[in-house]
Amino acid sequence: MPEAEITFERTIPILRIFDVAKTREFYLDFLGFSVTMEHRFEPDLPLYMGVERAGLELHLSEHHGDACPGSTVFVWMRGVRAYHAELTAKRYNYGRPGLQALPWGDQIEVHDPFGNRIRFCETSDR
Repeated sequence: MPEAEITFERTIPILRIFDVAKTREFYLDFLGFSVTMEHRFEPDLPLYMGVERAGLELHLSEHHGDACPGSTVFVWMRGVRAYHAELTAKRYNYGRPGLQALPWGDQIEVHDPFGNRIRFCETSDR
């Protein structure tokens, strides 16, 4: 029997959240993501939410065992300068990310209200 080909389809990081209102303010209003799904086993139990923007999907979870606060996600992208201008124009009260020129590309880093970081980076050779 021939060996099956192994392929990985995509990665969806899971980030820990603690407050739904702050989550919506940061991920939807500031970063510009849209909700793709929300799930609770019962109305008063923790939220598990999917968000997406331009092909990047993140899962955000209030569940204790799903992820640790303080995680970092690195995202290769195109249009980082335009994204930086968009975020800066929003004048978000809790963070105004800078644009860094690093040896591997231009990068912005955002910090969510729960200690998680997302690094958006564009390099000329991608």
